[in-house]
Parts: sequence; C-alpha cells; structure tokens
Amino acid sequence: MRKLIVSLVLFAVMVWFQCLWAADLTWKNISRENVAAQCILINTENHKTIFVGFKGYILKSTDAGENWKNVLRLSSKNQKVNQLIYDVNSFKTIYAATDNGLYRSQNLGGTWERIFKGKNNQENQCTAIASSITTLCVGTKFGVFTSQDQGRSWSKEVRVIGNQEILNIDVNLKQKNIIYLAAINGLFKSSSSGLNWEKIYSSYLCAVDNDIIDDRQDTDAEVKKSQLRFVKADNNNLNLLYFSSAQGVYRSLDQGKTWNKLTEYGLLSADVKMVCLADNSQIFALTASGVFTYLDERWRELSLGLAENNCNFLSLDQEGGIYLTGDKGVFKATLEESRVNIVRSGALQEYLKSEPSIRDVQLAAIKYAEVSPEKIALWRNKLTRKALLPQLNIGLDRNTTDLWHWEGGSTTKADDDTLRRGKDNVDWDVTLSWDLSDLIWNHVHYIPYWNGRSLTIKQGFCSTFSVHLEGCPTF
Repeated sequence: MRKLIVSLVLFAVMVWFQCLWAADLTWKNISRENVAAQCILINTENHKTIFVGFKGYILKSTDAGENWKNVLRLSSKNQKVNQLIYDVNSFKTIYAATDNGLYRSQNLGGTWERIFKGKNNQENQCTAIASSITTLCVGTKFGVFTSQDQGRSWSKEVRVIGNQEILNIDVNLKQKNIIYLAAINGLFKSSSSGLNWEKIYSSYLCAVDNDIIDDRQDTDAEVKKSQLRFVKADNNNLNLLYFSSAQGVYRSLDQGKTWNKLTEYGLLSADVKMVCLADNSQIFALTASGVFTYLDERWRELSLGLAENNCNFLSLDQEGGIYLTGDKGVFKATLEESRVNIVRSGALQEYLKSEPSIRDVQLAAIKYAEVSPEKIALWRNKLTRKALLPQLNIGLDRNTTDLWHWEGGSTTKADDDTLRRGKDNVDWDVTLSWDLSDLIWNHVHYIPYWNGRSLTIKQGFCSTFSVHLEGCPTF
C-alpha cells in the first residue's frame, strides 16, 4: 500500500511538472483567420517580417502577424506553397517552391517571377528548395534540379537520384559545397555543390496499408509511401546530421556514414514530420499533433496548450520565438531559457538524479538475461553448424511369423508332421535428415535437393530435408 501511494504521488508530481513546462509556452494564433497554412519563413534580420505559404497564395506581415498582405497568388487555389527560403547571398531574395513551379522575389515579396517550370506535371510540383553560395537546388515530384547561374539554366540529376520524389533539401551553411537531400528512397549527399551525389542511407517503401515493406527502388510511388520525412544539418557542427522518419529521429556524428536512433520516450507519435535546430543546436521535432524538444535523453512536449490537430511546418527565430503552421492557421510561442533550466534542475530532476540512464538499464537487462550480442552470435554459429550435421535414424524389423512351421496337408509324404525352419525376413531402413530452420541467408532458405543421382542446392521455403533408404533382404 505504501509503494502504491508513493507511486501515485510521484506520478502526480511528474504530471504537474509537465504541465508547468507546457504552461510557459502560450501559443498565440497570429494568422488573422487565415487557415490551412503550409509553411513559414522568418526574416533573420527583422523578426517582425514573416512570410506564410497557404494553398494558392503567399501572405506577408511586417508587424509580427498583426496585419497581412497577399503578395503572390497562384493560378489555382489547390496548388500549395510547399517551402519558402531566403537566398544565402541576399536576404532580399526569396524563393517559393510551389505545385506550379519555383518562384523568386528579389525585393522581399514585392514582385515575383517564375524561374523554374518542369516538363511535366510531376516535375512542375516543386517540393523542396535549398540555396548555397554557389548552387540553387530544387526538388520535385520527379527528381532534383540544380542551377549554378542563379536560376537561368537548370540541369537534372539522372544517374544516382533519377526520377525519385524529393522530400526536402538542406545545406550546411559553413561548408558551401555540401548538400543533403531526402528522397522517397533514401538520403543523399553531394560534396560538390550538386554535381555528384552519393547515397548515405537507404529507406524502405511501405505499402499504404502497412502490410508490405519493400526496399526496391522501382516501386510505384503511387501505392507506396516513404519512411523518410526530413533531413537537417547542424551549422555548428559539420559532422552532425539528423533525419526524421516514420520510426522517429536518427542522428549521425560523421556526416551520414553511421546512424543511431534517438529514444522515442516522450513522443506521442514516432512519425516525426520534420526537425529544427536552434542556434545552440537544441533539437525540436514536429509531429502531426504537436511540438517536442529533446532534453536529457527524452522528448518533452511544448504544445499541450495548442489547439491544432494537424501541424504542417515548424520554424524558429533568433530571439527564442517558435512558429507553427497548421490547418487552423499560424501560431507563435516564446521559449524561455529560464523555464528550461527550472525543468532540468527542478525538484523532480533532483529527486531522480541518482536514477540510472536508459542505456544503464539496457545494459543491466542484457547482463541479467545473459543475452549479450556476443552470446547471441555464438548461439547462431552453433545452430548453423548443427543444422549442417544430419540426424541418423536406423530401423530394423525381423519378421518371424513363418520362421518355424509344420509341414502338413499330405498323408503319403514322409516327415509331414516335422517342425521345419522357414526363411528369416528382416526389414530395415536408414534415414538421414537435416533441419535447416536455423540456416537462413537473406531471409530465404537454401534447400538441398536429391534427384536420385546427385545432391543440389535450391531456394525454397521448406525447413527440412531427408534421404531415406530401405530394404528387405531374405536369409
């Protein structure tokens, strides 16, 4: 009973601290009844200047959302504005990736011109845009295009990425030649400003009903969906890279050569749409239902008081502002470092400071269960060797029914009533059997096949094989 009371009190304290954390973030709707907001762009020099992309148009505010002005209207209301970015060489130049091509404004949204239009409807749907010092890179539903002359001419990458749908593109601002790209079939990296690409992570394509998983690159994109969502480079660390996926957030400390998954603890959904990095490299994650930040090896929700059911895009400014777009409009909150410090060093953290980390618990569980990776590998090797050795079964059956009998049926032959010894029949059989259930390569069983003369190896899904010999000699 005492333990139950302590547990309930601890749970209540944790809920109170969680609410205290969320209560510090007061979300304000600044979109003035404009709904279905897709993406947002905050001016780094003047945070009161905001651009927001909607379905069919772009709005601009110069007073932090108090008033809005329509600066670009697309030809169709159903065409979305998917991303807005500044040109790294001039913060007066803005790019808008839309379902109707790529638009550029060189006077902060005063006038616009379309500088890219695809050859077909899929190429015309621009899903992502990135700007480096030398290269402009635009992703579409049908591949990626780069320009080295500020959008006057474009070239399509056809050797590595091909016609895959592009999800998003990011550049490391401190390394002008490196570009990262998330496509529907994996992550790609260019160390030559988009001239050459290499694949650094392969993604799975999953059926819409989640029943089939396949990693083939020729899968029909209309019936398959990617597990990838977003890629983000850390400008403070050239080696640090993140990507979000349907299974959570992954981190690389060596520019994508190796990856490790961050814990899902604290996330309401493992499907993370995108990630953002603050100037101090603090990471924020966006799911369909809320905003989270990663602190002390766990995720903490920042959107408990937010009335938004479908979040679309997340952005940060340099003054602690956090912006969110969704179906109900544009929301803004202010992050306070003081509250972060309170949560990190508050009474609850003080109470739990001696608690082991998640990794310590994992190592303790492995030690307790005696199932270390080395031991599992040893078990597998033993099972493999055991599967190659056949099981020998020998059967012997002696038929003694007619071994001794009386000679009868005649009154003229001698010795008719003499007990005589008959033939001795012995039935025998030998069986060699292999159990190959533990021999699996690439998830396909390789089955020995005997055709009467030779033994061959065939692919199949049976797990046993046997050779049977039998006979019935007479003595």
